Amino acid sequence: MPVRPTAALSALLTTVLAACALSACGTGSDSGPNTLKVSYKQSTDNSVKVMDTYLAGIKKQFEREHPGKKVELVPIKAPDSEYYTKLQQMLRSPRTAPDLVYEDTFLINSDITSGYLKPLDAYLRTWPDWGRFIDTATAAVKGADGRTYGVPDGTDTRGLWYDKRVFRAAGLPTDWQPRTWDDILAAARTIKRKVPGVTPLNVYTGKAAGEQAAMQGFEELLYGTNDGKSDPLYDATSKKWITGSRGFRDSLAFLRTVFAEKLGPDVSDALDPNHATTVRGELLPQGKLGIDLDGSWLPQDWLPGSGHEWPGWSKELGLAHMPTQHGQAPGKVSMSGGWAWSVPARAAHPGLAFDFVRTLQTKDNARRWYIANSGIAVREDVAADPAYIGAQPGIRFFTELVATTHYRPAFPAYPKVSTAIQEAMESVTTGDRSVARAAGDYDAALKDVTDGQVVVRR
Repeated sequence: MPVRPTAALSALLTTVLAACALSACGTGSDSGPNTLKVSYKQSTDNSVKVMDTYLAGIKKQFEREHPGKKVELVPIKAPDSEYYTKLQQMLRSPRTAPDLVYEDTFLINSDITSGYLKPLDAYLRTWPDWGRFIDTATAAVKGADGRTYGVPDGTDTRGLWYDKRVFRAAGLPTDWQPRTWDDILAAARTIKRKVPGVTPLNVYTGKAAGEQAAMQGFEELLYGTNDGKSDPLYDATSKKWITGSRGFRDSLAFLRTVFAEKLGPDVSDALDPNHATTVRGELLPQGKLGIDLDGSWLPQDWLPGSGHEWPGWSKELGLAHMPTQHGQAPGKVSMSGGWAWSVPARAAHPGLAFDFVRTLQTKDNARRWYIANSGIAVREDVAADPAYIGAQPGIRFFTELVATTHYRPAFPAYPKVSTAIQEAMESVTTGDRSVARAAGDYDAALKDVTDGQVVVRR
């Protein structure tokens, strides 16, 4: 188990790594008039090269179609939280800003508010393909000013992956579909009792997992506590964030049950920043995890050439939608996010950068990327393409969840709200706080990070 650094050491490492990223990624006038610099998040798993391979092919195509122009790919190899820090450091100066960057849509409004990104409307008006993108995806890259600051390259949905081998050993049905949270806990308890040596249930939690914990773990629960018609985090009518929520406390209580009853991973494993890599690369392929609340993209780690090849995954794993808390309508819940290509406000070559986006997002290239990345199409023409639908088991299942999925509140305060959620999760995971105390701490933190813009909802 890697030693987890202290907070002070983590801060120092983040600063040093950010400085390294800056020195390696200098652009602006240093890049030359014919060189386009493209920065993106590189997987921390050395065996997973999906993005690297895809962009290398686009680079060749672009350079072939634009004689005299060169593309320099500038990967940032870091976990999500460090990637966001490094990227924002780079965007602050013309000397370090790349020409094109890969933005997580949950942070895009924060970067827009900071003045780091350039609106793309002038380019989009003359690009016929823009009309092919679904509305929910284009809404995720809009600023409060109504302008568009990115081109989404896919979305994702989430559900329950379960191991049929484990279920057979536990005497559970291999066509499992829980109706309620209690059904999930009942299956996990059965696995714990009948299949020793297997982790019954994985739900991402804590600060080390970052947004993966907040969105993929907690919000998959929270958004299933209401009727699906209102947002449980943000009240659109009053334009305030919600405190005092029964659904928030119930979601924490579910998480507390998982770890108090030892239905999840050991706490030290759950709070390890590399836990997700272990889940995908070891626990699931080796049949050591019964149920995993996770995303549509997992198969990219198991495809040929991935380093974790698992030819039999589609036969050995089943898929079930995440149910609402009590089975209330609409009966299932999913969260969606995604990434987008954005042009920094201080980019040296914004026009050339958008030309690169056009190449990335031809129908053929978009389809290739969705399939390689196990992503969910945000172009209507690709979503209807038989070559996409039939490319991989599970694509149809996860694509159909788009109809009932939810998106996080796209406001600049959200990243800080997410951190407060992660802290509440970690405190009940470790048992340091009761559910009531953790929820109270969250409410207090929410008031601080939103300047008191909160409304109580019991």
